Amino acid sequence: MQHKKLAAAIAAAYGFALACAPAAQAQNAAALAVAAISDTAVSASAAAPGAAIADAAQEGAGAAAVAADVAQVIASVTVSTRRRNETSQSVPTSMSVLDDKSLENNRVYRVQDLQQLLPSTTVNFVHARQLSFAVRGLGNNTASDGLEGSVGLYLDNVYLARPGMAAFDALDVQQLELLRGPQGTLFGKNTTAGVLNITTKQPTFRSENTASVSAGQDKYAQGKASISGAFSDTLAGRLSVYKTHEGGYIRNIYNGKDVQGGDRQGVRAQLLWEPDSKFSARVIADYNEEDSNNGTMVFYSAGPSGRWLTQAAAVGGHPITNPAARQVNLDSGSHVSVHQGGLSAEANWKLDNDYKFTSISAFRFWNFTPRNDDGLDVPVTLNVGALARHRQFTQELRLATPQGREVESVVGAYYYYQNLDNTNFTFNGPLADKFNGTPSGAWSNLTSFADGHLRVNSYALFGQSIWHIDPKWDLTAGLRATYEDKRAFEIRYAPTGGAAVTGAALASRNARYGAFNSGEITLNNLSPSGLLTLAYKIDADVLGYATLSHGEKSGGINLTVPGAAGIASLKIDNEKANNAELGIKSNFWERRAQVNASVFANIVRGYQNNAYDPATQSSYITNAGDVRSRGAELETTFLVARGFTLGANAAFNDVKYLKYTNAPCPPEITATSCNLSGRAALVNAPRWTSSLNAQFAHAVADGVEGYFNANTSYRTEVFGTLDASKYAKIPAYALTNLSAGARFKAGGAKWDVSLWAKNAFDKLYYTSLWNTSFGAYNAVLGTPRTLGLTARADF
Repeated sequence: MQHKKLAAAIAAAYGFALACAPAAQAQNAAALAVAAISDTAVSASAAAPGAAIADAAQEGAGAAAVAADVAQVIASVTVSTRRRNETSQSVPTSMSVLDDKSLENNRVYRVQDLQQLLPSTTVNFVHARQLSFAVRGLGNNTASDGLEGSVGLYLDNVYLARPGMAAFDALDVQQLELLRGPQGTLFGKNTTAGVLNITTKQPTFRSENTASVSAGQDKYAQGKASISGAFSDTLAGRLSVYKTHEGGYIRNIYNGKDVQGGDRQGVRAQLLWEPDSKFSARVIADYNEEDSNNGTMVFYSAGPSGRWLTQAAAVGGHPITNPAARQVNLDSGSHVSVHQGGLSAEANWKLDNDYKFTSISAFRFWNFTPRNDDGLDVPVTLNVGALARHRQFTQELRLATPQGREVESVVGAYYYYQNLDNTNFTFNGPLADKFNGTPSGAWSNLTSFADGHLRVNSYALFGQSIWHIDPKWDLTAGLRATYEDKRAFEIRYAPTGGAAVTGAALASRNARYGAFNSGEITLNNLSPSGLLTLAYKIDADVLGYATLSHGEKSGGINLTVPGAAGIASLKIDNEKANNAELGIKSNFWERRAQVNASVFANIVRGYQNNAYDPATQSSYITNAGDVRSRGAELETTFLVARGFTLGANAAFNDVKYLKYTNAPCPPEITATSCNLSGRAALVNAPRWTSSLNAQFAHAVADGVEGYFNANTSYRTEVFGTLDASKYAKIPAYALTNLSAGARFKAGGAKWDVSLWAKNAFDKLYYTSLWNTSFGAYNAVLGTPRTLGLTARADF
């Protein structure tokens, strides 16, 4: 019966979404007029007043309203970041938490939008392979198959080795936790910048079903459904599905079609077995796929010489040079196909001595296939890119001592295996030589393939203890040792096609596309991590803490053909971070106000970052010298009145290179290398970020609760590429999201219907920049204003 409900719910939801999309566009003006204030829970325990009111609503006959009363305090948030359940305000570390209501109210269903809600966070997004997370300015190292990210991503306690594995729509998410600073003494993989931990909703032993449908501008439509319940007294299950369609917001005038949109869909199935109070096992299987033309970039700047535009004109190209037009002129266009999924099993045993043993086993795969255009409407490069096939297996074992003792500890072991294959490909058209200025016949009509392979075995032991010195003082210490063995090779085959050439044309062909075999490349290293935190409970509602931590992320291997630096440049050394932090977490005004603040200083040696080689026209990872990140963060929440909450966060980050003497030069400087030492020139690292939010909910009629939400986020100007060119700056921008809706009961279900506006003031902004040939730059445009309607039913 439950499965029939689920099938009917998702079919109806998505069908209705598709049918209503045009109608929703016709209601743009009305949607913007009624949209008011949008919710964002950017603090570690931001309140959700609408949910609180709904939970406190008085059931039964004679109820005057859905929300008749609400506790006049900010609700606490439970986290398990220290592998034990506790409130976020009692954890002496800098962290932020977003619950499912915060994500829904802000219409945040893609990872690239999280930077609007999470302080000190930047998401660099082109498509699923070129995706990275940065915290406090550290971590923008995209598109390297041979390297993990500086920010660790976890889905239900399972490490996601590729950042693109998180590029799916939020489905049945319970909570997001962002931990800032080096991690590793408790989490499976060691990281230097932070951790984003995604937790989905577990199966329930009581019936819990929900379905939602959304429709909006640019042919946006989304349907989601979830069904949960018990098979028996000891076994429960949960099934969740979604399908999203986006019509695209950039017009390709070559064929009149809209691009930068497409389809995503996924399913998640779970079983929870609890035979008694001492044992539980949770098994999760999920699958997601994407078929889109994400990755479409607009022309941003021709650089100092303007040669890219000159060469485009020489081959009869007609590029669109005004990004504000939201247009491209592409004969081939871009396309992305992603298939990913996995299977995980988490078992928890409570032993007779109250120790807790945990085992987490997981297998995941990720397949990515792109098609990329040359940015022109003539056949210069027909298709270029890199496809990837990733497989990983992880096993984590943990033993936790009972809570309440003078010393509480967690010890564990972790194993990670990765097997990755990629293929770099180029299909040149007949105008390749004329555009690139190479000898006739050198590059035109050539096809080139290069295969790369990476195998990783990673082993780690970790442990962390909390010593409760007295009722006010706690001392936390943690250690981790990680040993990794990486083996790789890169083979580029002799090019095929094209004309038979000799002399200068042959030399140019071989220099760019000639056969190459790296042989086996090995990398072995030991990466220690450590943590020391002293916490003091000033009173029952105020916690102060000081932290010293060291984190290391292992080196990597570039799966690409090297440039002039040769095979040695394929290896990347460890990234090492030393972090110091002071913080305070407080509740006051009878727990109707919450203020969390921290100051930090992090020095990173051998910072790993993305660079561009103009000779090979390819990106690669390098150790970009030494970096210092220091600053301050403030997160606040105020429960002003019943149902009315205000929140604000701000982060100042002074991040710069301490030493980087061999940086790639921008196109305005003609030199072999440049010195970026002392410059605040890191990629996509804003000096200031901030967010303001307001939430209001009130009973407007018998059994009806109305609510209004608003959120505005701001970030300052940044450099978009590693060369720190003045032509590659992303301007500062602010985005505002608005929504208004009502919650009520009808037909045996609890309904939530809302009108919303994302980027309400239609700000033109860019999320990332990328180098291209002749010192030019392309950009990824952010989404324009989108108005829409969402209806959700819980039954």
